[in-house]
Amino acid sequence: MNNFAGIHVDNVTLNEAIDKVRGFFASADPHMIVTPNPEMIVAAQADQELKEIINSADLRVPDGISMVVVSRILKKPLKERVSGIDLMLKIIGVFSRQGKKVYLLGGGAGIAEAAAEKLISEYPGIRITGIHDGYFNQDVEVIQNIKEAQPDILFVGLGAGRQEKWLNRHLKELNVPVAMTIGGSLDVISGHKKRAPKIFQKMCIEWLYRLITEPHRWKRQLALPKFLWLMFVESAS
Repeated sequence: MNNFAGIHVDNVTLNEAIDKVRGFFASADPHMIVTPNPEMIVAAQADQELKEIINSADLRVPDGISMVVVSRILKKPLKERVSGIDLMLKIIGVFSRQGKKVYLLGGGAGIAEAAAEKLISEYPGIRITGIHDGYFNQDVEVIQNIKEAQPDILFVGLGAGRQEKWLNRHLKELNVPVAMTIGGSLDVISGHKKRAPKIFQKMCIEWLYRLITEPHRWKRQLALPKFLWLMFVESAS
């Protein structure tokens, strides 16, 4: 386990994360997977509830290449970056073949439906037993819908912070074996937004692609230098 400014992150590869998920299914308890990235780590410095939720999750994968780079500089190297969307798709690919049922929660109107259609076309045999958009004010209907769908895997994309708090609040009540927060992954899977091309990913500049394609996100990109400063201060202390 690595520590990033008080946020605990599991030092796992994508395949090791899948092995952990297998273990979750073997247990009778519900399990929560979160995907800390630099933006979340910065936000958690001023949000004790979010920090505690992340640290108490059953699996916390490092969703940020800058986290990998910093870990190497601090001589506590992470094995690799495990992005939320890559883990989500790997879970679907592995466990859909075992007949596991999936529920998609999040996105704007029509996003979850479009994502479901795309997943069904790419993963034959996947069982998507329920979907719901992320724009709701009352939890009761959504919770009841999830309970009726009886999924084995729940993916929650309500935006960083809100999704972790929502899932933490309802995890035991929902009693889903594996529940994972996924940010804007449904937007990408549905085709509503594009993921950075492979060249950007290999060069570790996905943030630049997002800034170019979504310039309104510039304030969110300020989290990266704040994260680097946090880690610099921590390493110097």
